[in-house]
Parts: sequence; structure tokens; C-alpha cells
Amino acid sequence: MMRLPFAEPLTPVAPGPRTLPEPPRRGEPGGEPCRICEQDDGVWSDENWVLHEPVGGSLPGTFWLASRTHADSFADLPPALAADFGRITARVERAILALPDIARVHLYRWGDGAAHFHVWFMPRPLGMLEATRYALPVWEDTLPAATEDQLRAAREVVTAALA
Repeated sequence: MMRLPFAEPLTPVAPGPRTLPEPPRRGEPGGEPCRICEQDDGVWSDENWVLHEPVGGSLPGTFWLASRTHADSFADLPPALAADFGRITARVERAILALPDIARVHLYRWGDGAAHFHVWFMPRPLGMLEATRYALPVWEDTLPAATEDQLRAAREVVTAALA
């Protein structure tokens, strides 16, 4: 039932030429400084992790989680932090599922913007079957923006559940 938010027919296009070497990301040698390393305590934090709310958005309950330690990917996380990832992921997911009308929480890690470990939690609204699988982030970009009141209410539920 997954469907993208575009009218048919969509026309595939070929990718452009590859850029080699790839330009450095933020936090990599030769790139801009890592802004995530300068993070505050977000909307919630513990000794290993900081939960942030994006600026704006159309899906109240969307958050991103960053390690306090500068590591690029799962492969670079210190073993204790990698082991702790399951614990914190389950806590954040349960907190987001405390929101009304949420069917699932999608977890995404892209890693192309910054060389600092962070993952995105995005709630799929109950009944929004066209946003299953990989379509949710595409829909998120096309849905109307949530109000500040909606974002605040979701933040309050999630942070209370994490307390």
C-alpha cells in the first residue's frame, strides 16, 4: 500500500556523474567543524545520548538522537556505547508511541550530512498506510507543517515518558 506523494506517471531519471573524491562532511578532516559535538542537552539527555527536536516539521514526535561521543557510524561507536544503543532506542520508541494516533516509529540513519553518529525517529500516523516502508520521509517533506502547539504537546509527552 506504500505510495509516494506524487502524481503518476513518474519518470525515472539516470543518476548524475559520480563525484570522486567525495567532499568531506562536517566533522571530517578537511570539512567544517562538527556542530553536533557542540550540542546542548536537547529536549532530553543522559550520560551517553542527547535527544533533539528538529526545527519545525510536519510529524509531531519526530526526534533525532545523537551520541555525546564523536563517532561517525555504528562501526565507530565504542563497544559500550554500541551496546547501549538498543536500550536507548527502545526507550525513545516507547516514549514516541505514548503519543496518540501513532502506528509505528521508523528509525533512520543516513549519515551523509555530518560525521557524528545520529539517528532519526519518525512516527508514522495511524492509518497512513501510504507512508509505510521508505515513503515516510518523503511524505514528511510534503505534508503541511505542524503547529508550534502540536510540536510542543508531542515534546511534552515524549520527554515526560523519558523522565
